[in-house]
Amino acid sequence: MVLSVLEEMRIRSLGVIDDAVVELSPGFTAVTGETGAGKTMVVTSLGLLLGGRADPALVRIGAKNAVVEGRIAMPDGASAVVRAEEAGAELDDGALLISRTVSAEGRSRAHLGGRSVPVGVLAELADELVAVHGQTDQQGLLKLSRQRAALDRYAGDAVAVPLAKYGEAYRRLRAVAVELDEIVTRARERAQEADLLRYGLDEIAGVEPRAGEDVELAEEAERLGHAEALASAATAAHAALAGNPEDPEGVDASTLVAGAHRALEAVRAHDPALAALADRIGEIGILLGDVAGELAGYADDLDADPLRLSAVEERRAALTALTRKYGEDIASVLAWAEQSAQRLTELDGDDERIEELTGERDALRVELGGLAQALTDARQEAAERFAAAVTAELGSLAMPHARVSFEIRQTEDPEGVEVGGRTVAYGPSGVDEVELLLAPHPGAPPRPIAKGASGGELSRVMLAVEVVFAGTDPVPTYLFDEVDAGVGGKAAVEIGRRLARLARSAQVVVVTHLPQVAAFADRQLLVEKTNDGSVTRSGVKVLEGEDRVRELSRMLAGQEDSETARAHAEELLAAARADA
Repeated sequence: MVLSVLEEMRIRSLGVIDDAVVELSPGFTAVTGETGAGKTMVVTSLGLLLGGRADPALVRIGAKNAVVEGRIAMPDGASAVVRAEEAGAELDDGALLISRTVSAEGRSRAHLGGRSVPVGVLAELADELVAVHGQTDQQGLLKLSRQRAALDRYAGDAVAVPLAKYGEAYRRLRAVAVELDEIVTRARERAQEADLLRYGLDEIAGVEPRAGEDVELAEEAERLGHAEALASAATAAHAALAGNPEDPEGVDASTLVAGAHRALEAVRAHDPALAALADRIGEIGILLGDVAGELAGYADDLDADPLRLSAVEERRAALTALTRKYGEDIASVLAWAEQSAQRLTELDGDDERIEELTGERDALRVELGGLAQALTDARQEAAERFAAAVTAELGSLAMPHARVSFEIRQTEDPEGVEVGGRTVAYGPSGVDEVELLLAPHPGAPPRPIAKGASGGELSRVMLAVEVVFAGTDPVPTYLFDEVDAGVGGKAAVEIGRRLARLARSAQVVVVTHLPQVAAFADRQLLVEKTNDGSVTRSGVKVLEGEDRVRELSRMLAGQEDSETARAHAEELLAAARADA
C-alpha cells in the first residue's frame, strides 16, 4: 500500500525559528536538540499546515507574519488528492504544496496547491494525512467521547454499519419529538389561533360577499347619488337628437340629418361621390336613432329610489367592515377566507397529528433500542480484541504485567430507550459510555487511565493504541511530541523499538529528548540555536556518522566528548541496527 510522505517543511518567523527547512523522509525520523531549541515548533508548524488554530503569539517578535510551507508526496488516486483538486489545488510533480501564513495581528491565510482555500479545507485533509500526538493530545485521549471514537474506529464496519442505521433512526426520532413537543406545548396558542380564524370565517360567511361585488356597488352608488342630474341630461340629449314632444316646432338632429339625406338622394344618380356621401349621412341617421332610443331607455330605467340607495350604502358598509380586517378588497378577503379555512383544518387536526406522532415516536424508540443493543454488542466484541491487542503492545513497551480493558456501561434514564430490559439514556452515538481502563500490575484493580496511569504510562498506552491502529486503519504519517515523557531506561528502548516497527508501514516523526528512542531512528535531525537565540536555515541539520554519535552523547551525559557517553551512544546505535 503506497502512502503519502511529508517530504519537507519550511518554517519562517515562528517562535524561536527565524528561517529553517526541515527535510524529512520515509521511515523513522527523530528530532532532537537542547531544551528550548525549538523542537516543538516542528509539531506546531505541522499543526498549522493541517488547519490548526492560528495563534498570533507564535509570530516571532519583530516579524509581520509567520509562514509555514509543506510538501507532501501523494499517491495517485488518494482521496486527499481528490478533495484537494475539488478545492482547485494542483499537484506539483506528484506532490501537494501547502502553505499557512499567520500575521502578528491574528489574521490567517491558507494555500493548497497554489490556490487560496479556507483553513477548514486543510483540516479536512488532516485526518487522512497525519496523526499528531503531543501532551495535549494525550489529555484528549482521557475524554470518554474520544475513547469511544477510538474503539469505533478500530471496530471498522462492525460498528460503522449499525451506527449508521442507529444514527438515521435517532435523527428521525429527534425530528418527531421536536414536532410533537411543539404541537403539545403550543396547544393553547394554537387554540387561540383557531378561535380567531373561526370568528373571522363566521363574520365573512355572515356577509356572504361575492367576487367583484364591492366594485359593482360603488358604481351603482355613484349612479343613484346623481340620479336626477343623469336623468335630466339623458332627456335633454334625447330631445336634441329626436325632438321634444312638447315642442313640435323645435328642430332636432334626426330631422336635420333626414333632410340632408333626402336632398342628396334626389341627385345621387348623377355623381357616385355624392351618392357615397348620401350613404354616410344615412348611416349617421341610423346611429342617431339608436343613440336616441338608448337615451330614452336609460332615462326610463334610471332608478332614483332613495330606498335602493340606502340599501346599497348599507351593503357597502358591511363589505368595508370586512376589508378593514381581512384584505384591501373583497377579492383579498375571499383569498384570506380560503387560506384560513385550510389553516383551521390543520389546527383542528392537531389531535389526530398528536396521536400519529406519538405512535411513530414510540415505534422509533423501540427500533432505536434494538439498534442500540446491536451497537453495544459490536462494541463489546471489538473492545475485547482491541484491549487484547493494546495489552500485547504494552508488553513490548516495558509494561509486561499491565492489562488494558474497556468498560462499556449505560446510564439509567426513565426518559430513555429500553435496551436489555433496562431504560437507559441515549444519544447520537448510541447508549454506551466507553472508558479505557488500565491495571498497571497484577493485583491492581482496573482504573480509568486518567487515574491509573502515570505520565510515562499514558504515553506508552497512547503509542500502543496507535500501533494497533496502524494494523487496521493506517495513517500515512505519525508525529509524536515528547511521547517518551516520564519514561527512561528499558521502557525508553522499547518505545524506540515500537516506533521503529511502526515506521515500517508509515512515516514516523518523533520529537524526543531520549537517546534510547533517537538511536532507533532511520534519520536524526538536530535543531540548534545560533548565538542570538534564533534557529536559522543552518540550525536544522541531518546528523550522520560522528555527528550523530556526538548528539547522542550529549543527550546521554550532557557532554559530547565524554568517552563513556560516546561508547554508550555507539552501543545504542549498534543495538538499534541489530534489532532492525
